[in-house]
Amino acid sequence: MTSRRAASRPRRRNTRIVQPDWPQPVNPYPPVELASDDEVEAIFRTALQILQEIGIEIWDPDSLSRLKAAGADVDMQNQRVRFDSAFIEEKLALAPGAFTLWTRNPERDLRMGDNRLLFTPVGGPAFCTDLDRGRRRGSYGEMCEFLSLVQSLNIMHFGGSPGGPFEPMDLPVASRYLDVNYALLTVTDKCNPSAAFGRQQTEDAIEMTRIAMGIDHATMRERPSVMCIINTNSPLRLDRPMAEGLVALVEAGQPPVITPPASAGAMAPVTLAGAMAQQSAEVMACVALCQTVKPGAPLVVSSGANPVDMRTGGASNGMPGAMQARLIGAQLGRRYGVPLRGFAGAVSKLVDAQAGYETASGLWGSIMSGANLIYHAGGWIEQGLTASYEKLIMDAEILQMVAGSLQRLEISDETLGLEAVREVGPGGHYFGARHTLRHYLDSPYVPLVSDWGNHDAWQSAGSLSTAERANWVWKRLLADYEKPALDPAIDEELKAYMAGRKQQLSVAA
Repeated sequence: MTSRRAASRPRRRNTRIVQPDWPQPVNPYPPVELASDDEVEAIFRTALQILQEIGIEIWDPDSLSRLKAAGADVDMQNQRVRFDSAFIEEKLALAPGAFTLWTRNPERDLRMGDNRLLFTPVGGPAFCTDLDRGRRRGSYGEMCEFLSLVQSLNIMHFGGSPGGPFEPMDLPVASRYLDVNYALLTVTDKCNPSAAFGRQQTEDAIEMTRIAMGIDHATMRERPSVMCIINTNSPLRLDRPMAEGLVALVEAGQPPVITPPASAGAMAPVTLAGAMAQQSAEVMACVALCQTVKPGAPLVVSSGANPVDMRTGGASNGMPGAMQARLIGAQLGRRYGVPLRGFAGAVSKLVDAQAGYETASGLWGSIMSGANLIYHAGGWIEQGLTASYEKLIMDAEILQMVAGSLQRLEISDETLGLEAVREVGPGGHYFGARHTLRHYLDSPYVPLVSDWGNHDAWQSAGSLSTAERANWVWKRLLADYEKPALDPAIDEELKAYMAGRKQQLSVAA
């Protein structure tokens, strides 16, 4: 599907892409608290009761043995673990409230927690789309193309998400993750989440990251650098690949992002309070496992579950209940005392108004909840089935504007501008005032894709829609992309490691 207008260059447009400097916004707002302290405590206590009376299945003998040795009530035959409240409270107290994420480029190091905000692009879809080529299965080359755009966007703190921005469907399934890890580590120099499907894949991601950073194993254990999503199998189950991945991460000093997909009405009680209680139980069980493996292990937990549209059976992060879940989930997260993961994305199938307001709703819900890590904040449409090039650019605009709005205002005699009011007086204008000339360049925001001109200027530039302008922007960014420097010896070591593991996987198959 080719769009003639999408491929055309906007006329009379400044060809220079202007972005704010590399930021890590600090959220100055106190968290919005939807539930009272007593109500949050009721959800928390219900979660503890779930863990004590019903428990959680963990399909990994190693994890079960570790928990049994630590004093949990473990039924090895049925793979069921029950926890008393004191055990859970003790393990929660061990988890840190903040930590640093290290990268191979020291300028890209990040702080997780401490009211900091971090944004990741879309991760994991099977499809990608843009206005020129339409919706299609992603390829490795296109995945690298998308990663180049993410590297070029200063507002994106991570180079990718687990599994890459979308699956490279042209590569063999068994070894695909190695190529994805290599691309994440070479096309970008930002922090990169990886996939944690089992011990071996997790250890491969950690080892490739260690090689790219040029550090030894002992240093790697002291530098959290590889974040992986750990999904439970709601309701109340942690399967073997996820349990193995969690343990491998924690042993290596790397933080899991614990994310139960406890969708209200499908994989959790239909009432939001019930869904949050079950999700809290699953989160706390995983935190307990982490802290059993390594006391003080850094981690992040999800701050909310999405309700299901009972007419279609699909979860929708655009529903009002999704924002409520984020707010209450974050209150529970503060009860645990650990960094929080939020979410932004769209169910819309197109880059349209629905995609914009769904993303904005999820984003602000996460920010006002007090979340630190906002997953899928750039390029996510179709509830995670598709990564959109144009949506990535439009979301970057939203994130830039949000980051700008979080900056504190300077209130002083100079900024109050009484001198300017005296100079201009009634009926004048401030364009030429001395105060204006001193400050008009202080913090100007130049839009990435928005058109703020009048109708005639917009019409003379081609009457382009936002998506069509975004199409031009991503092509310009791609043309200007410069691959981050990497020592050739490190690159060769990465390639050799990847080739060796592929050979082992081939023999095993």
